[in-house]
Amino acid sequence: MIQLTNRQARQFMLLKQGLMGEYKFNGKQGILDFVRQSGCIQFDPIDVCGKNAELVLQSRVNGFTKEMLDELLYKDRSLVDYPDKNLAIIPVEDWPYFERYRRAARLHAEHYSEMQALIEQVRTHILKSGVLSSNDIKLEGDFSWRSAIHWSGGNNISRSVLEQMYSTGELIIHHKKGTRKYYDSAEKYIAANLLNTPEPLPGELDHQKWRVLRRIGAIGLLWNRASDAWLNIWGLKTNERNEVFRQLLSEASIIEVSVEHIKDMLYCRSEDWPLMEAVLNKPEPIGRCELIAPLDNFIWDRKLIKALFGFDYTWEIYTPAIKRKFGYYVLSLLYGENFIGRVEAVVERKTRTLVVKNIWYENGVKQTNNLKTALEACLNKFAVFNGCESISIADSDSISM
Repeated sequence: MIQLTNRQARQFMLLKQGLMGEYKFNGKQGILDFVRQSGCIQFDPIDVCGKNAELVLQSRVNGFTKEMLDELLYKDRSLVDYPDKNLAIIPVEDWPYFERYRRAARLHAEHYSEMQALIEQVRTHILKSGVLSSNDIKLEGDFSWRSAIHWSGGNNISRSVLEQMYSTGELIIHHKKGTRKYYDSAEKYIAANLLNTPEPLPGELDHQKWRVLRRIGAIGLLWNRASDAWLNIWGLKTNERNEVFRQLLSEASIIEVSVEHIKDMLYCRSEDWPLMEAVLNKPEPIGRCELIAPLDNFIWDRKLIKALFGFDYTWEIYTPAIKRKFGYYVLSLLYGENFIGRVEAVVERKTRTLVVKNIWYENGVKQTNNLKTALEACLNKFAVFNGCESISIADSDSISM
């Protein structure tokens, strides 16, 4: 067991995430390295100042551009869209590990006799015309449908059938235009050795161990308690989770970490021991100022972030406007080793302006010259990431870029 001060635990997590010190993730390869380290990053289509996955990467990857992520997804095919922690982006080499979910979707479809004929229509259309979206094919049906592992298309039968075929792995997302998804046959883009999963599949416990270990690696430190960090790991209830942690400990895949003032034991991956040693040797890593995405891996477990950083973040996008404390789409503001506030930023695309509608600082934060300089650099970088040519801050003069 390792004993850490609260500050050491924060430093370890920040260094693991690539949010402290010199950038350890650089360019297109850095994107791939981070996604492989994390297992997945959540995708969300809402684009106020960048989509969630893009926001996650811009805070960590030196020189990141949105085009780089698109290339990795839809040109290089090193990454692929697939449900993991909800809608997500995963490394293509992880495709075989999700076969049990695709099989569940196939079995689920057997309850809908109309589905197979509609699927055949999609196959025929793709064979003749290639890539398609739900707007490109008109399917008729009269049944209520909900996918086993994905959201249904509502009353849109064409969308429902395409999402079913996506859930089973027969189709993948070929590309996106805004929020519209275009599909094509998975076998055209995923190597046969990944697409054709060997038998038998790993048992449920082994699968859960793989996914829990992966989620711990996605955050850095995590505890064995109910958490949003475990979302979409089927069957992982308290007893199952306890057994997973017991086995991972006995196999020396994870290390117990005791942190001052935190009652629950935390855990890190054993492969992160060199980074833990560096923290224990009392480094003085360079702090950075970064804007953190609402669904960022780092803050998947909001209760853990509150316990370690004293920062209480709620994504208020689905909160009625009258009940919001802050705003519709608000990013956490990280400075050095601490969350120091929140920023609501909106991109005005016609004028190519980043509009900072509000900045809310945490109690006790002193707006020093160093902080102001770091924040200005952070906002400049964020504006460039969004293709903006100017920045406008409410109740303040515009700042230079």
